[in-house]
Amino acid sequence: MLREDGREARMTPTRWLGPVIAVMLGLAPAPAWAQGNFEIQVYGSELTAPGQTMVELHSNTAVKGTTRTEDGILRTQGAFHETLEITHGFTSWFETGFYLFTSIQPESGWEWVGDHIRPRVRVPESWHWPVGVSLSMEFGYQQRDFSTDTWTWEIRPIVDQKIGRWYWAFNPAVEKSLKGDNAGKGFSFTPAAKVSYDVTSRIAAGLEYYGDLGKISHIDPPSEQQHMIFPVLDIDLGPRWELNVGVGVGLTPATDRLIVKMILGYRFGPMATPEPTR
Repeated sequence: MLREDGREARMTPTRWLGPVIAVMLGLAPAPAWAQGNFEIQVYGSELTAPGQTMVELHSNTAVKGTTRTEDGILRTQGAFHETLEITHGFTSWFETGFYLFTSIQPESGWEWVGDHIRPRVRVPESWHWPVGVSLSMEFGYQQRDFSTDTWTWEIRPIVDQKIGRWYWAFNPAVEKSLKGDNAGKGFSFTPAAKVSYDVTSRIAAGLEYYGDLGKISHIDPPSEQQHMIFPVLDIDLGPRWELNVGVGVGLTPATDRLIVKMILGYRFGPMATPEPTR
């Protein structure tokens, strides 16, 4: 993720990432059903700067995923998920994002999946907290062919910190079905986290984690939970650009086994003027 000042929060050393991926690919079981993988991202606390508009394309595909329709949900293996995210910064503490979800299915071609809206607020920097803190609320619709819950509401607290070359972020998100198979069953716990390290001034490497543990009131058995690890790279292409690429490995039968993802973003609007050096 790029910061408000145009610099990128960077990520973790790489020498061990290759062996980790290889071991996980050998151990990860085949998936039982699909996960919601239209926007695979760990949020940082920084917002889009006032007057700027960030346009991002989230692309991912399950190289190894579900291979047939299950519980009315289309297969993920061989399908490409393309999400357009447009976020505008209104003040230093408030932004709003809009998502357009689409999918390219092997049998039926390109399809509209749904739309979400996401207002977000953050703790002002003037408060001088030791960590960055923000909170997003995401609400929207997905077609029944892609989700057992068509209308959902997500609450995502976001905490992060940069310490030298290291960066960490934690998103202890919860999600509630407003219409669909899980409507009226309470909130699900869907945490996400990231740790990263600046390998160079322009490349950061790290690990991202995504999970779905089921309903808070009744956590799913481990085999029915979703857990995925993504070794990732964040590449600094300049102050207006954002580029994140990764390969995700599923760790439970309920998770797609192997997903490849990319996030490419560009900032429109005025850039912050750097303070003169003294």
